[in-house]
Amino acid sequence: MLVNQGIKQIYDLKLIHTQALQLLYCICDGAISTLDYTKVEEYGIYEAYFIAIRNGIIEIIIKAHPPVLIFKELASNKNILLTAVMFRQEKVFSLVYGLDTTKNLLLLGSDNDSNNMLHMAAMLAPPHRLAHISGAALQMQRELQWYKEVESILKLSYKEYVNKFGIKPPQMFTNTHKDLMTEGEKWMKETATSCTVVGALIITIMFTAAFTVPGGNIQDTGYPIFLHEKSFLVFIIADAVSLFSSSTSVLMFLGILISRHAEDDFLKSLPTKLIIGELNLIIPLVLLVSIPVTLFIFLQFPLLVEIFIFDRKSKKYKYKLI
Repeated sequence: MLVNQGIKQIYDLKLIHTQALQLLYCICDGAISTLDYTKVEEYGIYEAYFIAIRNGIIEIIIKAHPPVLIFKELASNKNILLTAVMFRQEKVFSLVYGLDTTKNLLLLGSDNDSNNMLHMAAMLAPPHRLAHISGAALQMQRELQWYKEVESILKLSYKEYVNKFGIKPPQMFTNTHKDLMTEGEKWMKETATSCTVVGALIITIMFTAAFTVPGGNIQDTGYPIFLHEKSFLVFIIADAVSLFSSSTSVLMFLGILISRHAEDDFLKSLPTKLIIGELNLIIPLVLLVSIPVTLFIFLQFPLLVEIFIFDRKSKKYKYKLI
């Protein structure tokens, strides 16, 4: 019943989206295409257009007519590309930048404060856009990705361009992201410290398990009793993998704690160390968690078999009695 309700909700949402697109296409192809510039502005179409850009509704961008909407600017002289960068709408940015020659004119835009597109990328993203990313360090990484991407498509002279207040894009990025970088450093160190404690605990357990051989040793030779058992080989390999992975993880997290936390480090260096450390930490955790689960299944499986066998026999006898 719940599954059917979920499918019905998904179907209704998809139907509403399809109908909304059909209405949008009818408006764009029918009504807007016949209006002149004054009517388009009078009916609030420009305002609706830029609201769609700020919210990343690319369907409106796809159906927009270039002479009417693509080159339209806000009162602050922000065009569609500047607005997309300012509100961190990557789909809108990629779609408009994919245009043939239109993008060359849009790249030259600047607002009333003489901020070019690189200045827009250097500004701190709106809070609701950053809220989609977990952790201040990863938010800082996303901001750096935006800045580097915009920087890569512009000429080098844009980095030296000053706005009305005499501020260059690199300087603006540092000023606007100072607090976020401090929070990111704190978040990264707290995460690395917590994971280091867990990793050290796993190392201790795995190291102890390696020398505390199950079943004991043979008194004469000193070799483990289960040396030639396949299960013992599996145990040794799993223990070695866990020990190696957790050791690597701890080293990665220690590297985060002792490394510098400059702006560029949040782009690749620190996130890479964090990912490697977490991946290596997951392996021993999975192995540790799987041990009690495996033992539980091994111990309870005969009981489950008996239950199912008894159930089948009961049905068989019932039919015989009838």
